[in-house]
Amino acid sequence: MSDYSSYITYGPDTNCTPALCPASLSVYQYRPTLGGNIAFLILFGVAMIVHILMGLRWRTWFFVFCMFWGCVDEMIGYGGRIMLWENPILYLGPQHARFQPKLYYYIFIPCDILSLILQAVGGALSSTSSGGSKTAVDVSIAGLSFQVFTLCVFIALALEYAYRWYKARRATPQVTPLSRSFKVMVLVAVYCLMVAHPGPVFADLDDEKALQSARVESDLERRKEAM
Repeated sequence: MSDYSSYITYGPDTNCTPALCPASLSVYQYRPTLGGNIAFLILFGVAMIVHILMGLRWRTWFFVFCMFWGCVDEMIGYGGRIMLWENPILYLGPQHARFQPKLYYYIFIPCDILSLILQAVGGALSSTSSGGSKTAVDVSIAGLSFQVFTLCVFIALALEYAYRWYKARRATPQVTPLSRSFKVMVLVAVYCLMVAHPGPVFADLDDEKALQSARVESDLERRKEAM
């Protein structure tokens, strides 16, 4: 059995390469698959294009803004996993993070699950009410808003991490891969939001408001004529 105790897997003094060390010595203890990550990158790219087209169709600007950047974020993550397929040993040192790496999982994964649950509940309420439930819209917007908020916090921490890494003058840029357990869940949620797109709901609400406004104007005109 080989002794790898003398090898350093990250940092400026790293001496561990894929030719010398197995992927089990990396912080993730595995080598990301190339084909699977390319497939997910393409699927999120397709989803991004479809959501853009649906957003233009229904003019749901805030929703398409969230979905666009969410898909872009996923594509960047899978691009990083493809980079790690070439060399899973080297990675950015966890000492540059403000918090312990596991804390990011404990905070942001439950937040993501909660936002997906809210969006799913909103979509279910919208389907059962044939798009006429304001509560369904409010729940969906709450889920999306919470997801955008947590994403912004995560991006801010990631940018701070990159800045701290840059100050440390690291030589080899790498990207931290995404958690494998949530790859399929996030992809399914993105495609489900194509089926349960809020555009028709908002369109029905706009039509209802326009109809109510027309009725109010008609009643006012009748009262004026009767006076």
